[in-house]
Amino acid sequence: MTRTRSPRSRSKRRSPGRRPWLGWAFKLGLVGLVVLAGFAVYLDAVVQEKFSGKRWTVPAKVYARPLELFVGQKLAKDDFLKELDALGYRRTGSVTGPGEVAVAGNSLELHSRGFQFYESSEPAQRVRVRFSGDYVAGLNQANGGTLAVARLEPLLIGGLYPAHQEDRVLIKLDQVPPYLVETLVAVEDREFFNHFGVSPKSIARAVWINATAGEVRQGGSTLTQQLVKNFYLSNERSLTRKATEAMMAVLLELHYDKQDILEAYLNEVFLGQDGQRSIHGFGLASQYFFSQPLSELKLEQVALLVGMVKGPTYYNPRRNPERALQRRNLVLDVLVEQGVVSAEQAAVAKQKPLGVTPRGSIANSSFPAFLDLVKRQLREDYREEDLTEEGLRIFTSFDPILQLKAESALADSLKRLSGRKGVDQVEAGMVVTNPETGEVQALLGSRQPRYAGFNRALDALRPIGSLVKPAIYLTALEHPSQYTLTSLVEDQPFSIKGQDGQVWTPQNYDRKAHGTIYLYQGLVNSYNLSTAKLGLELGVPNVLKTLERLGVERKWPAYPSMLLGAGALTPMEVAGMYQTLANGGFNTPLRGIRSVLTAEGQPLKRYPFQIQQRFDAGAIYLLQNAMQRTMHEGTGRSVYNQLPRSLALAGKTGTSNDSRDSWFAGFSQDLLAVVWLGRDDNGPTPLTGASGALQVWTSFMRQADPLPLDMPMPDNVVQAWVDANSGAGSDPSCPNAVQMPYIRGSEPVPGGACGLQAPVDSVMDWVRGWLD
Repeated sequence: MTRTRSPRSRSKRRSPGRRPWLGWAFKLGLVGLVVLAGFAVYLDAVVQEKFSGKRWTVPAKVYARPLELFVGQKLAKDDFLKELDALGYRRTGSVTGPGEVAVAGNSLELHSRGFQFYESSEPAQRVRVRFSGDYVAGLNQANGGTLAVARLEPLLIGGLYPAHQEDRVLIKLDQVPPYLVETLVAVEDREFFNHFGVSPKSIARAVWINATAGEVRQGGSTLTQQLVKNFYLSNERSLTRKATEAMMAVLLELHYDKQDILEAYLNEVFLGQDGQRSIHGFGLASQYFFSQPLSELKLEQVALLVGMVKGPTYYNPRRNPERALQRRNLVLDVLVEQGVVSAEQAAVAKQKPLGVTPRGSIANSSFPAFLDLVKRQLREDYREEDLTEEGLRIFTSFDPILQLKAESALADSLKRLSGRKGVDQVEAGMVVTNPETGEVQALLGSRQPRYAGFNRALDALRPIGSLVKPAIYLTALEHPSQYTLTSLVEDQPFSIKGQDGQVWTPQNYDRKAHGTIYLYQGLVNSYNLSTAKLGLELGVPNVLKTLERLGVERKWPAYPSMLLGAGALTPMEVAGMYQTLANGGFNTPLRGIRSVLTAEGQPLKRYPFQIQQRFDAGAIYLLQNAMQRTMHEGTGRSVYNQLPRSLALAGKTGTSNDSRDSWFAGFSQDLLAVVWLGRDDNGPTPLTGASGALQVWTSFMRQADPLPLDMPMPDNVVQAWVDANSGAGSDPSCPNAVQMPYIRGSEPVPGGACGLQAPVDSVMDWVRGWLD
């Protein structure tokens, strides 16, 4: 008999095989959901922690001095325009907004941008400036009212970057120019304001376009996904990273509104590479490519930057201008298609050039030697992370116009000297300061000053040669009862045995002795014999004390050879020493920083200049007089082949043994400059102080056009007439009579009949005998 199985019994027989599989699938799915939920919770914490906290480490920004305008200021119109160009001011027929300048003959009208300085905020305003010669002759507001002072925003000259070398200028949405947001959304993510982090429509469109093209032509990533990739993830290409990116994008949109996300994207997007420094965000990209604040960009500039988002290297307008132009114009076509701009607006924009600043312009270059100085001074007060992460704003004394002139002077001089054998191996260091304040205004650390490396201005420790001699003569002149400028000294050969038994026998550079000379002539002509003998009379330790008072902190042994410059200093240390001589005996430590602000513009620290009187004004006055004579009749006299004698410059040449070091240090009323030339391997050069460093110094002063040295005569100094041949007191009517300064009481007795005067020492002996 055949049995018939019921459906129920059949189902019971099949179910034992199915239930374990379904159970395992359910359990695995449940575990997967738990893991996914846990991963989502983790990603959510990661998203919120970084996005709600400190999003970026922002390097400190270093600014040059602001250019202050006032009537009577010594400023050439061409130099002023050069600085405006560096600041990104646009030449226009008529001024309509910030960052524009119109030029008409010797007059300019500009609209400044305004800036937050340490002590106050400078408003944006329209200013008219009129020039007469190399001076500001008029300064007015746009309505015609007079202005006492107008201050421009300072030039950004560099930054102090963190280890990852990222740089950015943070911006707010209310600072973006017209069309930027609309252009970015139209080109990169048309559904941005409608999707929840990922856009299925964009993904489907990208899949279709790529499939029909047979290659990847379009991506489906939203702006939020791009931000997540740049902000949180690596550039790894994998499905896992893509899925993580999508999940984080959704989480980001759950917690933050579109405006926050958009603002973060504008600050994070990568837009180029400047050497080791990476350019992030539209704020910095605007400065880097156009030398303008982002808020001033026009339609065609916005289109170029947005077009570069797709490939910053591929569409780099400096390296690939044609490719970048095509991409910019394509973006403008998209804007017409999306109704953002009219066809007429796009057509006008397409006619405009790319407008990027040339590579290596003043607005787009670093000044590594000066930035090195700034870093060293800042590290005395701040931690490294403060300088590289907190976005501090550092205001300095750096003068970009003087820097360019120093660079030009060095390059031109080395080119002229290039015919001499060995000059191509010569390196350089140069320091330019303000004699009154001690502020460093320009710094060259190399003959290639735009390349970072060994900073010779700060670190080249070299024998200073005859640059030490003013310290010896100053030591003497501080004792007016014993030494005056016209005291007679002997320039004769001599030898001296040191404690080690070594015999020191100095020689003059010309290998000649010059007999009995006036004291000042030993300095003017840089005679070694008379100078060394004077230094020994004074005592080497006393000369070293004078050097210390001048600002030299190095401890040198009291060897006789120190009197002829065997001691070594850096160009910066020499500048500090000569600063005291140029500033009437007042010591003012050199500095490059004026003030520091926080990233929010709050005052943090000021660096006021310090001053301390270390020498009698009368002794300094006499020494300056002798140093001026060095330029008129001594080793520096070639200066006046190129410069007017009315400048009354003061200075000193220096040459070390075998011409290994060529030095010159000198000053006008408003500029002090020290130049060193030599070889890094300490090999001999074909240059003396006069034939090498002095040529660079002269070229710089010719371009800088300094103010004449004006030394007010101190109360304790008098002018006396003396006979040029004998040094005895004379009368102004005598043919050989010249005026010389003396500390009051040390001047020679007035002479009788012309030509009958005795040497000054004989007169003093007669007076002493009569008094006895």
